[in-house]
Amino acid sequence: MIGPYVLPDDVFDALAAGAGGRPAVLLLLRARRSRNLLLLRRALDGPCGRAVEPAADLLAGVERVDPEAARSVIDGPAFGTWAARTLGDCPAHHRGGCAGRDLAALAVLAAVRAARPARVTVPVREGRLRLPGLGTVTGLGEVPEALVVVEAPAGAEGAPGTSAGSCRVRVLTAAGERVLPRDPSRPGHGWQPVAVLDARHRGLTLRLPLETATPELPALETASAGPAAWQDLLRQAWELLVDNHPRRAEELAAGLNGIVPLPAPARGVASATSRHAFGTVLTSWPADPERLALTLLHEFQHSKLSALTDLVTLYESGGGPRLYAPWRPDPRPPGGLLQGIYAHLGDLAFWQERSGSRHGPAQADAAWRLAQTRAHVERGLTEAASHVRLTALGTRFLERLARTVRDGDRDGTGAGGGSGGERLARAVARVQAGDEAVWRLRWAAADDTGTERLAALWRAGRPAGPLPAEDVRAATGAVVGPGPEFGRWAARQRGAERARPAREAADAVLAEPHRAQGWAELAAAAGEEGRPGADVLRARTELVRDLCVRLTARQPAPPPGAAPPRPPDPLALAAWLADTAVGTDRSGVGAAAD
Repeated sequence: MIGPYVLPDDVFDALAAGAGGRPAVLLLLRARRSRNLLLLRRALDGPCGRAVEPAADLLAGVERVDPEAARSVIDGPAFGTWAARTLGDCPAHHRGGCAGRDLAALAVLAAVRAARPARVTVPVREGRLRLPGLGTVTGLGEVPEALVVVEAPAGAEGAPGTSAGSCRVRVLTAAGERVLPRDPSRPGHGWQPVAVLDARHRGLTLRLPLETATPELPALETASAGPAAWQDLLRQAWELLVDNHPRRAEELAAGLNGIVPLPAPARGVASATSRHAFGTVLTSWPADPERLALTLLHEFQHSKLSALTDLVTLYESGGGPRLYAPWRPDPRPPGGLLQGIYAHLGDLAFWQERSGSRHGPAQADAAWRLAQTRAHVERGLTEAASHVRLTALGTRFLERLARTVRDGDRDGTGAGGGSGGERLARAVARVQAGDEAVWRLRWAAADDTGTERLAALWRAGRPAGPLPAEDVRAATGAVVGPGPEFGRWAARQRGAERARPAREAADAVLAEPHRAQGWAELAAAAGEEGRPGADVLRARTELVRDLCVRLTARQPAPPPGAAPPRPPDPLALAAWLADTAVGTDRSGVGAAAD
């Protein structure tokens, strides 16, 4: 099952273009299987080896009689995350709580699928015995472990067509014995099965466990969105994907292997992908089939790129450690930035189709989301080119990706062409500029010495020269977005003809220099009006604000009876920082740049 993998050039280019197709996904799946087996070997050779060995022996026995049953577990949602926990952060190697012991639960699944007799000890936590892919035994009390016995009918072991329901599974603890239902997909007393969702449309089938038995998750309340609701939602989402994105639907059918339901956030939908669990989508209840379809496309892009980077190196260490990603409120590392860019290609394909097939308000909403997604990807590509140390393959990867984005915008507006498209593009650009300005004020800080040098040069009427270095702070704890004030402003841009006049926005900033929303409006207005220094207002907002505050605080007191000096004009400061010709009369005040 372990073998070397060479990524053909055409497959690499197809993946870089955003899709790749079924053959590429199957290659990535095989490569990830080999990786998982190598991680198993490392676990056996490491400090957790004694805890891992009994389950590994059982898996090896299953592989000899039913290779497909073993592969289904090694490829499944829980194996890679188990290996990562065991090898990366297992604090209890020698205290009986070692994460390596959790492999036993996966070995039980393999034995049941192969109808192979087995006896293996599985950890019990908080009275629950979790068997990923099968279900959860509840109400076991304060016992640390249970002996799970799989009994297969005589002659059933490894027999073609044998089903999991052929086995009898017993759970023995010091407190007694539990027997699982003959059909483990049916609930029973103290037994919560993992539901299997099944969607079929036009010859393409998607079978996904609704994985509620993973050790990493809390016990989830599924009364409001139980298996039947998930089944109905997946069926509708699958029809949408097969009808409108057939090539990507083929990828999903080949590579998706499970949905892990997450607790619902306060607002919206939470979704994620573990880089260690190829093909597994973690998501809270999406509420409508369109959102589920989009989530599957987006998160599977993450899985593909994670598997691809097992085989090739796209960037080297160094470069900017914390970068701007317009789809996130927090700074991202280089790998996170590339992941976000690639995942948004799935969104781009989705909204491209929706904007062409909808009508009325729904079409306008899809066009907005399409234009915004394209702007996100383009800005992410610029950030990666500027701050990520790409390898030759990484450069080729992003160039091919950028070509996909360009090819999807043949009318040049990203919004259907014409004056309506141009207006939409301007509105999206305003929101993007404002978002980046607010992000800069939140996370970036200019070097104090360099900023003080600039203040002295401004007062002396000399050129700014090189801008000082910046420091982007690391995020700690939970990170929320830019806040309701920005959200209300951004929402208004969709219906606005133009930005607030830059001169008016600059005056508002001077009146309240510490109000982030004012700087967002100024960056958006300067960009739309093509003002000198607009790029500095957007990409070094923290520097312009710091200079304004410093220069205002150090203005000389006016003579008696004289009018107070005007504070430095942020538009003039930004133009000066951008090395743009501006007025030279700076006798204590900033020259106007109107």
